[in-house]
Amino acid sequence: MGAVTDDEVIRKRLLIDGDGAGDDRRINLLVKSFIKWCNSGSQEEGYSQYQRMLSTLSQCEFSMGKTLLVYDMNLREMENYEKIYKEIECSIAGAHEKIAECKKQILQAKRIRKNRQEYDALAKVIQHHPDRHETLKELESLGKELEHLSHIKESVEDKLELRRKQFHVLLSTIHELQQTLENDEKLSEVEETQESTMETEPKP
Repeated sequence: MGAVTDDEVIRKRLLIDGDGAGDDRRINLLVKSFIKWCNSGSQEEGYSQYQRMLSTLSQCEFSMGKTLLVYDMNLREMENYEKIYKEIECSIAGAHEKIAECKKQILQAKRIRKNRQEYDALAKVIQHHPDRHETLKELESLGKELEHLSHIKESVEDKLELRRKQFHVLLSTIHELQQTLENDEKLSEVEETQESTMETEPKP
């Protein structure tokens, strides 16, 4: 397993702490503490209310800082998604180029096969010529060349099959990434709806 990044640690802590819910309650508590502090009858009671206000302010500042961290992480994740998307686009373009090259090689292999058939037909004709010794040498040479071309054809077909598999993997990766982006967008919409609902609720 790879090392855990700082962003992942912060994200886990934020998920444990919550998403900033309760800010309205803290603000109401701060207002009440301020009113009590203004109406405090003794110095001890005033000091106690003062300490409560400081504690509530610290909680509000922490919540605001946490929200800013979440916003910053979301921006960085969007930039990372855009980078990955561009890399995938480049990979797809490269795969298309390789597939086009493999198609050219297949056409060349087909021409080689056709030539081989013509060589076989020509060899049958040459066998009827008087100079049999030279003809056999030529046939042997042609046989080696045809064997070499046959190996080239097999290699080209293997490369094409490999490119097809790689292209299939790329398409699967794109589909998974698109699904992840759609899920992230849906989650963001749900969070925004919840925040809007909390803001419109009447304060106690």
